[in-house]
Amino acid sequence: MKIRRGTPTDVPRALEIWRSAVDATHQFLSPADRATIDEVVAGHFLPNADLWLAVDELDRPMGFLVMEGAKIDALFVEPSVHGQGYGSLLVDHAVSMATHLTVDANEQATNAVPFYLSRGFRIVGRSPTDDQGRPYPLIHLALTFDSSKTRTRPVD
Repeated sequence: MKIRRGTPTDVPRALEIWRSAVDATHQFLSPADRATIDEVVAGHFLPNADLWLAVDELDRPMGFLVMEGAKIDALFVEPSVHGQGYGSLLVDHAVSMATHLTVDANEQATNAVPFYLSRGFRIVGRSPTDDQGRPYPLIHLALTFDSSKTRTRPVD
């Protein structure tokens, strides 16, 4: 498995990954909200995103990362390969691009916060709604590294 930059031809596969991951981990979304978010992701977000892909040995995307500066804006992995290292590889790539990372995780997606905590992130806040004001609380997490040392050790 490796990381590579995405291309426009990778967007349909990234959308497949997003949809399957959301279906597996975001059952808390109302059907109307799920449809609205899907329209934004498919119609605007992914086609315009700077995608980083975690690919298998056949170069098939299994997960993707989108960064907005030092913020992980999206990280999704195909559910059939959860726990196989693709998400960790994407986080490691994000770390290679920024020494201070932030990410917002849906509180109700029970896999997200434990995933980030196990990789050294710390909870720094909480919002009662998502960025569009919907009733899906967000947990704000941050990861800071001492740039004079290896990037595998969080700063206390």
